[in-house]
Amino acid sequence: MSRYDSRSGDPTSYRDRKSDSGFGVTGYGGSARSSSSKKDYDGAESPRKFDLDGLTPFEKNFYVESPEVERMSEKEVEEYRQRREITIEGRDVPKPIKSFRDTGFPEYVLEEVTKAGFVDPTPIQAQGWPMALKGRDLIGIAETGSGKTLAYLLPAIVHVNAQPILSPGDGPIVLVLAPTRELAVQIQQEATKFGSSSKIKSTCIYGGVPKGPQVRDLQRGVEIVIATPGRLIDMIESHHTNLRRVTYLVLDEADRMLDMGFDPQIRKIVSQIRPDRQTLYWSATWPKEVEQLARQFLYNPYKVIIGSPDLKANHAIRQIVDIITENQKYNKLVKLLEDIMDGSRILIFMDTKKGCDQITRQLRMDGWPALSIHGDKSQAERDWVLSEFKAGKSPIMTATDVAARGLDVKDVKFVINYDFPGSLEDYVHRIGRTGRAGAKGTAYTFFTAANARFAKELIALLEEAGQKVSPELAAMGRGAPPPPSGHGGFRDRGRGYGGGRPWN
Repeated sequence: MSRYDSRSGDPTSYRDRKSDSGFGVTGYGGSARSSSSKKDYDGAESPRKFDLDGLTPFEKNFYVESPEVERMSEKEVEEYRQRREITIEGRDVPKPIKSFRDTGFPEYVLEEVTKAGFVDPTPIQAQGWPMALKGRDLIGIAETGSGKTLAYLLPAIVHVNAQPILSPGDGPIVLVLAPTRELAVQIQQEATKFGSSSKIKSTCIYGGVPKGPQVRDLQRGVEIVIATPGRLIDMIESHHTNLRRVTYLVLDEADRMLDMGFDPQIRKIVSQIRPDRQTLYWSATWPKEVEQLARQFLYNPYKVIIGSPDLKANHAIRQIVDIITENQKYNKLVKLLEDIMDGSRILIFMDTKKGCDQITRQLRMDGWPALSIHGDKSQAERDWVLSEFKAGKSPIMTATDVAARGLDVKDVKFVINYDFPGSLEDYVHRIGRTGRAGAKGTAYTFFTAANARFAKELIALLEEAGQKVSPELAAMGRGAPPPPSGHGGFRDRGRGYGGGRPWN
C-alpha cells in the first residue's frame, strides 16, 4: 500500500517539489528490498522475480478513489463504460473517473489541464488514469488522437514528484520510448507544458541531430527522457546516461516500433531497467507480435481497450475511395486540390521518398504551396517543414509513413492517400491524421488494380464506419478486374471541379 493511501485523497499528499528536498531514501548501495512484488501476465510466478536487494524502494500507488467515484454503483460503472466504448481486463480494475477532479491530481497539475482548455477526460484518460495511478502495469489500446499521451504523462508527473530528488550522475525516473523523432518531440512538448509547474525537467533523445545538446541535458539531470530506441542505446553505451533510476517505463506506439524492427533494441533497453518498475504499454492495434512482447515485459497488467479491439477507422472521418489507374493519379490530385483547397491543411501520403519529392516538385511547379517530409530529410529540414505546415504557411504537405503515426497537427482537414499503403493498419493510421480531438475530417484514397488484394478488407472497414462503398470497389472485392478508365471517381460523387485554381 502506498504511504499516501491513508490521506483521504488530499491532493497535497503528493510531494511538492518546490518545498520538499526528498524522502531521504538511501541509494542502491543499501540493503532495502522493494516492496513491489508482481505476478506475470497470466498470473503465474513472475519471470521478473530477480534479486531486488540493493534497490531503493519506491512509491507507485498514489490513487485514492474520490467520494463521487466511490458512490458509483456497478450498474452505473457498466453503463458509463458501454457509453464510452471502454472494455477492461484484469484483476481489481478501478472504476473510471468522470471529471479531472476525481483523479486527485495535485492542484498544480489540474491548473495546467484547465489552462490547456480540456473540459472532460477522454475515454482512455477516464479509465487509464486510475489504473496508472495505482502503480500497476497497463496495456492501453486506443486509436491515435484519443488523448493517450496525457493518459500516461500526468501519472508520470505524479510518480516523479513522489521519488527522491535526482543526485549527480543519476539517469531519468521516467523513460518514454517512441518510434519516430516527430512523435518523441511532440511528447516532450506536452511533458514540458505539464511538468514545468513542478520543476520537472525533460529532454528528447533522437538521431539525425548533433548529440551535444542532448548529452548536456542528460549530464545536467532530467527526470523524464523521451527517446527513440537507437539513439538512447548510443547514449547508454557512451555512458552519457543510465537507466538505474527508471521506475516508470512507457512504450508508446508499440506496434509501430515493432513494424520498424525495433524489437532487439527495445529488449536491450528494458533489460537494463529494474524489474519492479511500472510499465505502460500503448498500441493502436493488437497483433500477435505486440501481444507477445507485452507478455514478456508486463506482469499482472490492467488492459483497457477504447472502441473495438478489431481494426476500425475513426467514424468522424468521411472516407472516399477512387478507383483509378496509376497514370491518372497526378491529374486526379490536381483536380481534387482545385476542389477542396481553401487554405486548410492537406496531408498527402506517398509510398516512397522519391515519389514524395517528385510529386512535391511537380505541385510547386504548378503553383501549389507544397512541402515534403520523409526519412531522408535532415532533422532541421523536417522541423522546418512541420512548422510551416502547422502555421499554415505551406498548407499542403506530402509525406511517407514516417509522419503517419504520432504526428499531431491540429486542424488537418483532408488526408489524401496518393499511394495506398502496404497494410490496412497503416491506412487507418494515415487517415487518423484528420478527425482528431472530436473534429470532422475527410480522407480521399486513390486505389489501383495493384491494390486489389486489399479491396475486401477495405470494404469491411468502410462498412463498419458507415461509409458508402462504390460499385467499382465492391466489384474488386468480389475479384472482378477494375474498370480501365477509372470510373467511380470523386467526380462521379457529384463533386464538380470547376472554378478551382491554384493557391496564390
